[in-house]
Amino acid sequence: MAPMSRSCWALPCLALFASAVCAGAPNIVVLFADDLGYGDLGVFGNPTIRTPNLDWLAAEGLRMTSFYSAPSCVPARVQLLLGRYPSRARVRGTSVGGKGGIPAELTTLPQALRKVGYRTAMAGKWHLGYARPEYLPVGKGFDRWFGLPYSNDMIKPWVQTDEPLWLYRNAERVEHPVDQDQLTMRYTAEVVDVIREESDRPFFAYLAYSMPHLPLRTAGRFRGRSRAGLYGDVIEAIDWSAGEIMKALDDAGKRDDTIVVFTSDNGPWLNLPDRMLSGGVVPWHAGSPGPLRGAKHTTYEGGVRVPMVVRWPGTVPPGTVTAEMGATLDLYATLIAAGGGGIPEGSDGHDLTGLWAGRTGRSPRLDFIYHRGSQVQGVRSGPWKLRAVDGVELFHLDVDPSERYNVANEQPEIVAELRGRLERFRAQVEPQSGGAPQ
Repeated sequence: MAPMSRSCWALPCLALFASAVCAGAPNIVVLFADDLGYGDLGVFGNPTIRTPNLDWLAAEGLRMTSFYSAPSCVPARVQLLLGRYPSRARVRGTSVGGKGGIPAELTTLPQALRKVGYRTAMAGKWHLGYARPEYLPVGKGFDRWFGLPYSNDMIKPWVQTDEPLWLYRNAERVEHPVDQDQLTMRYTAEVVDVIREESDRPFFAYLAYSMPHLPLRTAGRFRGRSRAGLYGDVIEAIDWSAGEIMKALDDAGKRDDTIVVFTSDNGPWLNLPDRMLSGGVVPWHAGSPGPLRGAKHTTYEGGVRVPMVVRWPGTVPPGTVTAEMGATLDLYATLIAAGGGGIPEGSDGHDLTGLWAGRTGRSPRLDFIYHRGSQVQGVRSGPWKLRAVDGVELFHLDVDPSERYNVANEQPEIVAELRGRLERFRAQVEPQSGGAPQ
């Protein structure tokens, strides 16, 4: 008899990480900017900020022009890492002085990927709980973490707190004060180290930039390079980071078996609160929503719709663009499926692989619920968006992406249908939702 094949279908795959290894699962890199607007990248129309590496990433993959996150920091991370709408996750108390975090019964993206054999690593901003070790990234599925527990402005003079902002390595506080000028470069180095590691197991690397959240900081080598001022300098540093990560993948021979995703947590922080206008921060230290209305902390498109590009060789055709809907919720589902895992019960995400690969021209995401914190404020279904905040607004986003024309009075039947959907969703979640907007 011939010796038993060591191919995956013949091997029982009983080892801890057998599922991912046997499936030949791809490596995964997620680059998640903070407060970067829809119009801040060259490939999304910015006239002065140069982003050649991210533009190239889009040319090598897919650009989604109707991709949704949430309008502020914590809800955006809930959607990405838990695959649930904020009103259904009950994550609270995660900022400076808070005592909360992710409930133990919810499965994070790294936990789901680690279960099928992935090495998992994070660099950057967490903002999902830090008061107890089990709330930190290394307690929620990441093998290693280097970064900040919450936003970089949560120190004086912007936030009146005496709690120091510490830089962490795993569960240990390792540095204070933090030189924020170096954060983008140091986070990038951490991910490059993960890419260079030799292992038979695939990796998931999550780089959650602290920038361009205010206060803006970047290394001296990037200052004065952009025609768009300090904000442009910070974005161009992030673009450099993306280029370094792609170079590391190339050098390690992993470029063609790695999914790389770039997106942002929410739109630009315009109309700053008074507390932020100190310590060198000025109103023009913010990005652009492009053609969209609104900004961070609003459920207009400029606060929630973000740039998104994905490169996945052999699956995503190069140079493609879609206006079909997708969301950070769907990254959760799609990446778990790509890694060979089962999407946890209760997820609000959809597997976008068929859309990304061009096997279908339609997204499985047929609607999207807009949240401000845990508060439900609107719904999109197809091209129609109903926003119910201090009155009712209805927009046809295919012909009016800038939300200039409220046509609620002209379309009472559509208003009634979408209002019904919104009320049914609210009835399901509001008795159990919690947490303040962050």
